[in-house]
Amino acid sequence: MKIKGLFIVLSVTILAGCAELLNVLQSPGNLPLTEEEVTAGLKEALVTGSRNASAILSAENGYYGDELVKILLPEEAEVIVSNISRLPGGEQLVEDVILRINRAAEDAAKEVAPIFVNSITRMTIKDAFNILNGTDNAATTYLKNTTWNELYNLYKPKIQSSTEKEIAGNVSAKTAWITLTDKWNLLANSVAGRLAGLKPVNTDLDDYLTRKALDGVFLKVEAEELKIRKEVSARVTPLLRKVFGSLDNKT
Repeated sequence: MKIKGLFIVLSVTILAGCAELLNVLQSPGNLPLTEEEVTAGLKEALVTGSRNASAILSAENGYYGDELVKILLPEEAEVIVSNISRLPGGEQLVEDVILRINRAAEDAAKEVAPIFVNSITRMTIKDAFNILNGTDNAATTYLKNTTWNELYNLYKPKIQSSTEKEIAGNVSAKTAWITLTDKWNLLANSVAGRLAGLKPVNTDLDDYLTRKALDGVFLKVEAEELKIRKEVSARVTPLLRKVFGSLDNKT
């Protein structure tokens, strides 16, 4: 009877232990991620990151007040800008042009989130797993590859409108740019200019500024992606915590 009783106690103990182990293995934190969870989690992260980036850049001084994304005139124009700055009011004229350009970019940034969301909804399961297991900027790269042309078409007209607005002396930034570069190129292409090693400036101003504005967009999206990947506090929903928590366990 004692042996039988001991056997019963051991059986109950073993069964209880197995049940407890089963509960642990089946707890949400230990269940393997499903394809649906990975896809939904990545979409949620991208939507969150793109909306945050849009909000940051579309605020007043989102571009102009942030040295990391502030849009400046092309480096090729440095010699021209430095010469204008020596004229009375010239420095302020250059700064007015830069301010207008950055304000145009801030205005365009208000409309980037819907473009990102539209791309995110088309994400496949394969895309999601590639992003989850990819580099720290894999999601940003996905968005850049799928939205660049649409964003370019959003930004360029706004940048163009800004550079065509007349400022001091009823002259637009575009007109001033063309006039200055034409005169500069005339000198650079002359015999004296070539002997002096001067280089013509052939930059398409609107294209250059639009591309710089988009560089700022993806810089901010990348920063938001890195937060979600690396900072638990940035994972603001249970799904984000579960999906990106799986990466923590691999480190």
